[in-house]
Amino acid sequence: MSAPLGRRVAAEGVGTAVLVAVVVGSGVQATELSRDVGVQLLANSISTVFGLGVLIVLLGPVSGAHFNPAVTLAAWFAGRRGGDGPTPREVIAYIPAQIAGAVGGAVLADAMFAEPLVKWSTHDRSAGHLWLGEAVATAGLVLLIFGLNRTGQGRFAAAAVASYIGAAYWFTSSTSFANPAVTIGRTFTDTFAGIAPASVLPFIAAQLAGAAVGLGLVGLLFGSAVPSGTAAAVAVPDDETELAASAP
Repeated sequence: MSAPLGRRVAAEGVGTAVLVAVVVGSGVQATELSRDVGVQLLANSISTVFGLGVLIVLLGPVSGAHFNPAVTLAAWFAGRRGGDGPTPREVIAYIPAQIAGAVGGAVLADAMFAEPLVKWSTHDRSAGHLWLGEAVATAGLVLLIFGLNRTGQGRFAAAAVASYIGAAYWFTSSTSFANPAVTIGRTFTDTFAGIAPASVLPFIAAQLAGAAVGLGLVGLLFGSAVPSGTAAAVAVPDDETELAASAP
């Protein structure tokens, strides 16, 4: 892959925007069609699984399909010594694009359902067990992405990452945001998928801590490099992750 940085940054922004639009839009649609919270979450999670899988397949070959500052930072940290991770310049370019895309995706979803374009969420998510859920969700996501790459199985990333996110919607107390950019974007919508601004910083802190734990588990379980003779392709030049998609 040799896509120019500008194109990769655009892919990260557009991909994150569409991901958040899927998460928020399907949440609004679910609440309009059913009053059962379980059915609402089921509809929301299924839509996210399909949307995320499609985005990874489509944009992975362009930018690596991070859509997630935690994944971008983890890729930089893991590859900083060997020179096989994103450069600081790429990190600085990716993360603002991901955040801007997340905000744009939330506003777009609100517009499609005739909601106020920007209305701060009142959905408080401030509790220790939710922060633990975010740490677990993000650790698992990072472990999955980098573990697939270390074992030469990056071609399964679209299905594996989307499946993991679908499962994490249900097995984590926080419904698995696992993504700082998406967390910020979801403050802009006072709908089913929203999160109150006051809940954001602890969520992001838990996500970053989870990413660090995930990287530690990768080293413990798979070692520090791709085994000799494996066929782990690289989607982004100088980026260790192949298809490193985010969680919503």
